Amino acid sequence: MSQDFLDKLFLKARSHNNWKNKNIDKKILENLYDLVKNCPTSANSEPMRIIFLKSKESKERIQSHLSDGNVEKCMTAPIVAIIAYDSKFYEHLPKLFPHNLNMKKVLSNPPSKAETTAFRNSTLQGGYFILAARALGLDVGPMSGFDNTGVDKEFFSDGRF
Repeated sequence: MSQDFLDKLFLKARSHNNWKNKNIDKKILENLYDLVKNCPTSANSEPMRIIFLKSKESKERIQSHLSDGNVEKCMTAPIVAIIAYDSKFYEHLPKLFPHNLNMKKVLSNPPSKAETTAFRNSTLQGGYFILAARALGLDVGPMSGFDNTGVDKEFFSDGRF
């Protein structure tokens, strides 16, 4: 890997707070998702789900749930990616982890174990997402200043993707 590439991903990588006014092609987002969807997670659980918000109307749905310092960043970004997880990710384990069909049972009981597994592994996948986005030439500004409960109600009312 070149030094420029390593700088872009790690050494000079910082959170962006403003954006160039440019369109992000849907194909880039598809490539981004394809890069991260099967990255290593515990038992190949792959709980992360992503919602891309591109239109003004879609971003307005999240606006009231953002902390004041994140509103302008979100509303002016060409794309907002909500990194979430499927609360019943374990239903997909027979396909994702076929050599141990017992994992669905192991990771779904008790429900708190499923919640912890989904949170940990979707967070890990969020890190992969950031690196892949940077590798594709996209600027990234991760944010945690938002009302999580409000975003969940707005976008994931049933806890599913």
